[in-house]
Amino acid sequence: MSLSQYHNKGILEAGCDEAGRGCLSGPVVAAAVILPAGFENEILNDSKKLSEKTRYALRPLIEKEAIAFGVGIVSHTIIDEINILNASFLAMTRAVQKLTIQPEHLLIDGNRFKSELDIPFTCMIKGDARFMSIAAASILAKTYRDDIMNELHLDYPDYGWAKSKGYPTKAHRQAITTYGVTPHHRMTFTLLKKA
Repeated sequence: MSLSQYHNKGILEAGCDEAGRGCLSGPVVAAAVILPAGFENEILNDSKKLSEKTRYALRPLIEKEAIAFGVGIVSHTIIDEINILNASFLAMTRAVQKLTIQPEHLLIDGNRFKSELDIPFTCMIKGDARFMSIAAASILAKTYRDDIMNELHLDYPDYGWAKSKGYPTKAHRQAITTYGVTPHHRMTFTLLKKA
């Protein structure tokens, strides 16, 4: 199934998506992307369906071709303060605020969004597998977050973040059991499964 170029023809749409909601450590990262009319790419898809190599190959292409793109980051400490859902909304808001051109409409991946932005939006369940702009945003959000986790891995190699990117893998949870929590863990999350 090929992805749609737009939801509303003839208006400037920005696709928005986030990465890292389900992680035990690190920030949540969102991206907003406005693609030009007629943009085409055969490989572009939901970032979860692409290999890491393909995501990183697509990133410079998206950044070069996009009319505008922005990346928003919300730290693990803010996630703990306002909860992950609100932190995801905030990350998307920050991404949209970084766009050099204001879109007329936002396409949000998922079923909920709230923001102080004065821009109409439509929530799209599985939007990253349906619309090019959301797929492009998903790739930017994922690769920018992976960069952050790869950096944090250098300081905390025992946790295997270069591989898990902070997701609750068995190895990640084992490392928490063995070495305790780091300053980058989300303390409001269930870091270890209850006995």
